[in-house]
Amino acid sequence: MDKETSKYLRRREEMVKRQIEARGIRDERVLAAMRSVPRHLFVSEALEDQAYGDFPLPIGDGQTISQPYIVAEMTQALRVGEKDRVLEIGTGSGYQAAILARIVYRVYTIERIHSLYIKTRRLFDTLKYHNIVTLCADGTGGWKEQSPFDAIIVTAGSPVIPQPLIEQLAPGGRMVIPVGDQHIQDLIQVVKDDHGVHQVSLGGCRFVKLVGEHAWKKE
Repeated sequence: MDKETSKYLRRREEMVKRQIEARGIRDERVLAAMRSVPRHLFVSEALEDQAYGDFPLPIGDGQTISQPYIVAEMTQALRVGEKDRVLEIGTGSGYQAAILARIVYRVYTIERIHSLYIKTRRLFDTLKYHNIVTLCADGTGGWKEQSPFDAIIVTAGSPVIPQPLIEQLAPGGRMVIPVGDQHIQDLIQVVKDDHGVHQVSLGGCRFVKLVGEHAWKKE
């Protein structure tokens, strides 16, 4: 193991211990994924030294890679397992999809910004994440051809929960989505069962806007 690899392993372990476990994340599968995925490879080379900090970072095109704790919290709230098929809306840097790919059977992820889509698809191929399927499209309409999904995660803030995503959630499925205005949102956990759709607020958060037909309109 070279010094560079050892340095980032230590930083990941410290990130998990101080930022994630210390705030109450207990799912061992989530903790293991956060320890194993090389977060520094999902940001620009200029920002690699900041990759394990307790904050989001810009990734270009007005988008960000989420704070590590938020990634862990959303992943834990999905309650996913090794047989699950998960839809992600907003691929962005690809980090959230990579975390999920360590836990679930398959991740389907949609990114509307073509330049980000191309960059992240290449990174997935380089890192051999063969269970991540990508699409460049308006994610607010979901991915009907691949539905239903055991879980859906939305990594941008929406004014409402898009109806197509609710429809594409399997019975017993879970969704985690930030809902609110353009500046601050509530992180909502949605559970779909035989009695309907139930929502629980997990607390305040702040995400970039979810743009598309069923969310914020493109300016």
